[in-house]
Amino acid sequence: MSLHESSLLELIRREAEKHYALNDPGHDWLHAERVCRMCMRICEKEGGDPQVLAAAALLHDVGISYELEQGVDHAEKSVEIAGEILSRIGFPKEKMSMALEAIRVHRFRKRVKAASIESRILQDADRLDAMGAVGVARTFSHGGRRGIPMYSRRRETDSTVNHFYEKLLKLKETLNTETARRIAEGRHMFMEAFLSRFLKEVEGEA
Repeated sequence: MSLHESSLLELIRREAEKHYALNDPGHDWLHAERVCRMCMRICEKEGGDPQVLAAAALLHDVGISYELEQGVDHAEKSVEIAGEILSRIGFPKEKMSMALEAIRVHRFRKRVKAASIESRILQDADRLDAMGAVGVARTFSHGGRRGIPMYSRRRETDSTVNHFYEKLLKLKETLNTETARRIAEGRHMFMEAFLSRFLKEVEGEA
């Protein structure tokens, strides 16, 4: 990455960090940094533009506080905020649409099939951060923040453990790149082992 690109990335970091929710550890600045690092790791194997990926990763959840407070789609709000930031700092115009499109389609709930390699990588990196040890920690943190019980005797009742079955254990099958699928194997097995141990402890078996 050139000196100019590094300077732009530092500007993006400074601007992006201001927008992340302090009251949601699952979607905080540390999450954005982890997703960015994973994007770079996948990019090394799969290709793509690292400058576009870094910008998209650091900005992909900048609209999260609006979702928490107003119920708007944070992906769409993030596109709006990211567009303003990237325009203001002089991000290359020919790359801006690529970064914004990656942000727009990153969300699992949208079920959008990403077209560009950058969009596919951001989807994968964001989903990998919802798996493994970090994924377990984020899930229980999120559930606690929203007052959701850790588990329930009734499967149809909303609980943090149910979220694993409804979403997290399905993430492995939604990944786009071979690199992400390889990384996901260990993270998926960790979640399965954690749930097995958790449910045994609930029953007093371990």
